Amino acid sequence: MLVARDIEAFVKEDWSMIAEDFIEENFIGIDGQNKSDPDGWVLSFPNLEAYKTEWLKQAKIFNEVKWAGDPKAMYLQVTILNDIEIREDKALAHKKFIGSFVKANGEREVANWQTVYYCRCINGTWKITGFTGYLPHFTGSVAEKMERQIQFTTQAVQHKTAGPYSPVLIIDPARLVVISGQAAIAVDGNIVGDTIETQARKTLDNCKKQLAFAGCSLDDVFKVNVYMKDLADWPVFNEVYKKYFNNPLPVRTAVQTGLLEKLLVEIELWAIKKIVS
Repeated sequence: MLVARDIEAFVKEDWSMIAEDFIEENFIGIDGQNKSDPDGWVLSFPNLEAYKTEWLKQAKIFNEVKWAGDPKAMYLQVTILNDIEIREDKALAHKKFIGSFVKANGEREVANWQTVYYCRCINGTWKITGFTGYLPHFTGSVAEKMERQIQFTTQAVQHKTAGPYSPVLIIDPARLVVISGQAAIAVDGNIVGDTIETQARKTLDNCKKQLAFAGCSLDDVFKVNVYMKDLADWPVFNEVYKKYFNNPLPVRTAVQTGLLEKLLVEIELWAIKKIVS
């Protein structure tokens, strides 16, 4: 009801597919407007008809966009419904939207909110009595804890020849994003460039693209692992690397190792998603 049928009806702009999933009497819908402070929440849907009107409007706008893939599949990919609390004939369901929709032109629309549904079981069938939607994933003190903080060490610990990295970062892992090792490989599978400078740029650009899919950027990265074919290329690599990251710089590890084919460098990134408030 809350995932498969709702999504299929939305991409088909067919309210009749879900009309029976609601209890019209005393229905209420609150728009959290992506704000953690309840003072910013709005009673946008005082009745089911008001919600139906907005639902159809949003479905039409969604389907006017040319998407890179199957809209239904993309919606299913970003939707998570793991938490449902049931007490007697009532239930509280937490549906989260995490990820991004890819347009045909390559642009991405990030999904980063959650909706709490209030449900009731009527004659053995669960139905929706209302909801509070467009909420940020975390609120209040939890959001404050999610901010990335840097822990500075003493000069005795951080050696004088240190490069563009932070010695220590303290991270709350609740919104962890990890991308696989990236290299200077184009979408057609061919290696780009035969110098460390060219490959470093292409590799970091590929890292940016992977992070964007998860709704992140290089500014959200806190850990970098660098694998190089020859550490003699390190000075040149470092000059390229410094142009991609801002303070507080991620912590970093670099090793020399064998790489596939003619690759000179591979980079793995760890990031933490920002909170929308």
